[in-house]
Order: sequence, then C-alpha cells, then structure tokens
Amino acid sequence: MNRIFTLSLLLLITCSPKVQLPVDEKPVWLSAKPSQSGYYTGIGHSAKNGSNNYIQEAKKSALEDLVEEIKVTVSSSSVLSTFENDRELTQKYEQIIQTTAADEIEEFEQVGAWEDATNYWIYYRLSIQRYRQIKEDKRRNAVILATDYLEKGQQSNETGERIQALGFYFQAFRSIEKYLGEAIAVKVNGRDILLVNEIYASIQGLLDRIQLKVEPAELVINRRLNMNTQTVNAKAFYKDLGKSAAFLPLQASFEKGTGEVFPDYKTNDEGLARILISKITSRELEQTVGVKLNIDAISGSGNSPVYDLLSKHLHVPTSRIVLKVKRPIALITADEKSFGVNRSNFQIKDRLKNLLANSGFEFTDKREEAELGIHVLANSEKGSISGSIYITYLTGVISVTTLPAGKEIFVAPLDRIKGYGLDYDKSSQDAYNKGIEILEKEKIEEILNNILQ
Repeated sequence: MNRIFTLSLLLLITCSPKVQLPVDEKPVWLSAKPSQSGYYTGIGHSAKNGSNNYIQEAKKSALEDLVEEIKVTVSSSSVLSTFENDRELTQKYEQIIQTTAADEIEEFEQVGAWEDATNYWIYYRLSIQRYRQIKEDKRRNAVILATDYLEKGQQSNETGERIQALGFYFQAFRSIEKYLGEAIAVKVNGRDILLVNEIYASIQGLLDRIQLKVEPAELVINRRLNMNTQTVNAKAFYKDLGKSAAFLPLQASFEKGTGEVFPDYKTNDEGLARILISKITSRELEQTVGVKLNIDAISGSGNSPVYDLLSKHLHVPTSRIVLKVKRPIALITADEKSFGVNRSNFQIKDRLKNLLANSGFEFTDKREEAELGIHVLANSEKGSISGSIYITYLTGVISVTTLPAGKEIFVAPLDRIKGYGLDYDKSSQDAYNKGIEILEKEKIEEILNNILQ
C-alpha cells in the first residue's frame, strides 16, 4: 500500500505544471545613466555572440565610459601652451592621457550587473575624492623624482658632462610626462620655476648648443653603388665652447629618395663619425640623407606616446647630405631570331629597354659612353606538331657586362619557353610573347637587383 501511495505521489508531482520563477526586471541604471554625487560612473555593455568574452568586453566598456567623465584640462601656463598655440598638439596630448587613463584607474567598484539572453551590462563607479587623492599622491611622487633628475642634470651640465646632463633631463621629462598640461611650481636652487617648462627648456637649450656638419655636403653619386660604397664625414661640436662633441649618438636616414644607409653611429673622441651610404633605390635625380643627433638613444628605451608626441617638437641638431644621382648609362644590343633567321624587330630588346628606362636608365649607341653593356640573345626552334597545333621552343639569355672592362656581372636565362600556333611562325611569335611576360614578371627584378645592388 505504501509503495502504491509513493508511486502515485511521484506521478502527481511529475505531471503537475512547472512553477515559473519571476524574471528580474531591468535595473533603473539601464534606462538612464545614473548621476551620483561624489562619484564618476560608467556603464558597459557587450553583446553575447557565442565567441567573445562578453563579461571582459563589458568591463572594458564600463571603464572607458567612466574615464570619459574625468576631464583632462591643459593650463595656459603649461609647456604645451608654449608651442605657438598649437591646438592640435594639445588635443592629441589630451587624447593620449584620456586613452591611457583607463589602464591606471584604481579602487573603482562594481555597483551592479544585468544580463538577458543576448546582452550583458555592468555598472561601475569611482569616488571622485579618492581618485583625486590617488592622483595627487602619484603627482607628488612624480614631481619629487623629476625635480631630482633636473637637479642632477644641472649639476652635470655645470661640470661639462653634457650628454649625461641630457640623459638626466630626459629622465626628468619621462617622470613628469603625464602632467605636462599642468603648471607645476617648485623651488630649485633657490629659484621658483615651472617644473615641466624648465625641464623642456633645459633639453632644448643643450640641443641648441650642438652643431653637426657633414663633409662633403653634396655628392655626385652613381646609382650603381655596388662598385663603391660612399662615405661622408660628420662632425659634431659645441657651438658655445668651440670644441668637439665626443661620443654623441647619431642617426642617419633618407629624408628624400630611398636607399640603404647605415643608421646608427657614435662620434669618436674628436667628434667625428663616418656615414656609410651603400645603395640608391629611388629614381629621383636629387636625394637627401639626414644626419641628426639620436635623442632616443640618450633618453632611453620604452618610448611612450606622450614622449613621441613632444619629442617631434624638439629642434634636434641635424645636417644633410645632398645626393646628385647619376642615371646608369647602358648600351643595349640584341640578336633575336626565329628558326635561325633574323627577326624583323627586336621584341625582347625593345621591351627590356622600356622597362629599364622606367627604372631610371639612360641609353647610348656609343660604347665609350656606356658603363653597362646589355645584350639579348634569343632564338626559337621548331618542336612537334600535335594535330593542327604547332609547337615552338624559345631559348635565350640576357647578359649584363661592365664597360669598358667587359666583365660579365649577371646572366638571365630564358629556358625553352613553349609557344603554340596554327603554324610555326605563329607558335614562334607566341613563344616570344610568353618570353616577354616572363621578362616583365620575373627577370626584370633579378636584372635590376643585380645591376643596382
């Protein structure tokens, strides 16, 4: 009897309708962003698409929303205001600080979270008073550190250790870079100064005392530098002292045109460095290589967006080498045949000449005027006949020699290129057409790389 009662009870429970739990209603903060006195607030959202970490995305979104309420203001007495009212610079700085602020926010709290089948929301808040206290603590520590570096830089400058002084000044700048928009007043060696402005002025003041000169300042140079790497002397000296600037890091790069120049140098104890230019790749007739003080090597690694932005406004000692580029002069000849008989036109030669002209070559018919001899040798031979289709094979070679020595420096083969046609003449023409295709797509790059290396 007890077993029958138990079974009946289980059936009754199983068949009875399910009790529906009430669905939580949407919180008020989803309808309108809350405005709490004494708090910054942020609402984050992410859609559930089945492949994303929607909770982390919503948290990131909430932090960014919270940070938008924290306004970045730039003082009219700050170093940023000294750049001839460069509003664009100020706006970029504000954007950088705003963007990086989300990674540095501390002690925010989660007020709530809500989700449905396809979406997830989260609600953060941050105490304005606590945020300002944390920021002030960090600012105070940054000011102490930057002031210490500034004083060390001044001491090094007084003893003539100018590279070391620049290093200290840059360290001071990095310590305080998040507060460049503020007018931070401190006392250093009995003087009342605006800290950031003084640091920036100290850096620029030392840079202005350094001068770079290159010799020769202008070079007539051949694009074919594989025969002779060019060297230029760069000399650094202190204008106010009238003496060489030893052990300065320098950097060289193409400012106009393109090519290969060894990038990094350091002046010797006489203030000299030898700049090495090994390749010209641009077709421009006048190109420029800039040699400048490498301030990144002095300021240290780990460049920040703020440093990158402000360093572009520094006047860095620079000198320039003007390159007057001579075009390679070539004598191009050809021996193109079909089945051992001279062709009426030189199809490969003409296309090769056109490609080389587009790459900055000039041509002459006089051997004594040329520095390169380029010869095209090609011939087609009859192959088999398959039904009504005639097959021809094109074999050839493009050779490059130096003149007047006649030393071969490169050979580009055209190896049994197959052509098809309704007769042998047509199949020979098809083989030549395919040979030109191969020249355009493959061989010309090989030729140029070997001629102009």
